[in-house]
Parts: sequence; C-alpha cells; structure tokens
Amino acid sequence: MFKKLMSVCAAAVLAVGAGAAPAAAAPDATSVRVMSFNTHHGADPADNLDLERIAGVIEDSGADVIGLQEVDNHWSSRSDFQDQAAWLAERLGMHYAYAANLDRDPAAGQTERRQYGTAVLSEYPILSSENHLLTNIEYEVRPTEQRGLLETVINVEGNHISFYNTHLDHQRSEQRQSQMKEILAISEEMDRPAVLVGDLNAVPGTPEMETVLSQFSDVFEVLGQPDDFTYPVENPNRRIDYILTKGQIQPLSAEVIDSDSSDHLPVIADLEINQTPNGLNR
Repeated sequence: MFKKLMSVCAAAVLAVGAGAAPAAAAPDATSVRVMSFNTHHGADPADNLDLERIAGVIEDSGADVIGLQEVDNHWSSRSDFQDQAAWLAERLGMHYAYAANLDRDPAAGQTERRQYGTAVLSEYPILSSENHLLTNIEYEVRPTEQRGLLETVINVEGNHISFYNTHLDHQRSEQRQSQMKEILAISEEMDRPAVLVGDLNAVPGTPEMETVLSQFSDVFEVLGQPDDFTYPVENPNRRIDYILTKGQIQPLSAEVIDSDSSDHLPVIADLEINQTPNGLNR
C-alpha cells in the first residue's frame, strides 16, 4: 500500500566490491539497511534517462532508508520536467523528503519551479526534515554550486535516528572542508544515533575526510573495505560515495552495487542501532 508522502524544499523545515560477511545483530538492537546513491538525474553515463531503472536498483537492494543526490524536480527536459523524488516514492511505496539546493523560476511553458537537490526515501516514518544551505566561498573563476545538507529524523521501529544526506562541491578541497565543518556543527546539536550519507567528492585521507572522521566513522573503512570504489561506473578507481555513522550504531556489512543506471555506483550498508535502556532513541 502506498504510504503517506512528505516533501521539503530548500529553506523550509518540516550517491565494486563484495561486502564483508554480515555480523550478528544483538538481540536488543534494530537492524536497518541504508543506501547512498547519486542518481545523475535518473540518467546513465551516456545520459539516457530511465528513472524506472533507478527504482529497480533501489528495490532490488532491499534498502530501507536511501539518500539520493542529483535529484531533479521539474528541472528541465533532461528529466522530462518530472518530480523525481515524488515519482520514486510512489513507485517504491516509501515516505520521502526533498531538498532543493537550486530553486529557480519555471521554465518557459511550465508552471512549477525548477529545482535540483537531494532526497531521502524511507520505509519508516520521516518525523521531520530540514534543508541546511551550506555557505559558498566566493570565487571569481568557476563559482561553486549551491550545496546543502538534508537533515531528517526517522523512526526506525521506535528508534529515532538522525539521517543526513549531502552532495559536496566537486571543484575545490577548500570548499569541501568548509562544508564539512558546517555539517559537523549541525550534527553536533543532536545526541541521537546519526547516519551521514552522500557524494562527498573526496577520497579517503583528504583533509575534508579527516575533518568529518573526527566525529563520524566510515563504514567501509571499519569493515576493512577501503578500496571498494564507487566512481566512475566503468572501471571505478576511487571512492567518493560514503556511509558514515555516529553514536550507538554498529556496521554489520557493506557493499558497492554494480549498476550502470547512473554515473556513480550506489553503496549500501546494514547497520545495527543499539537501543537505549527504555528501547527508544529520541
């Protein structure tokens, strides 16, 4: 049955290796499978649009909570002016939240605003969502694209987790370091278990990754899979798509999914959320 949908725009409150053998979850813990997937506006590396293929990859993965990057909402003819987050949520029977990092006037002949950003899909109820627009450093040459952090709170069988989704700057480490510091400042305000996913456009060991790892753990690194590369799709040679955790969360397994539905390979991880004594993380 189709579940109730929810959406949020830019300033409103409301992205190939075999996985490690799964560890056993504790009896008083809840397991959840999460995904990060840069969907390239629903198009493959040759720019052939096929949103159903994206939906199929998500469905086949068995992911419960998904962070999507490069999601169009009535953006242009490249995605048939479709509300991609709403379409995917309806197709998969999931709750969703959408965050527009770019928000422009309607295109000629259209009535809906042109938006581009990130989304969260969830089998579990999304209790709240907010998009935090991250500060841009001013550059005269090759200005940076507006980026954001989509913050959601999700009720996973009574455990409330903070689930963050982002897509960082692709041009400059300096800009990414600034964005990471802002993300950490936002996430520090919450004491519940947290998951941060996204296309971070940075490989392990860079200053921006060292910054975020001062508070979060890299699931693939923890599981001994640091070389499970995600980009490019054909002959991937680097890892720039991440699942990071903080707090009472234990990684059980992780995997890069082999798919040519986008220009990035999606990543999934099975996580164990350790319950508080009363069974709830608030």
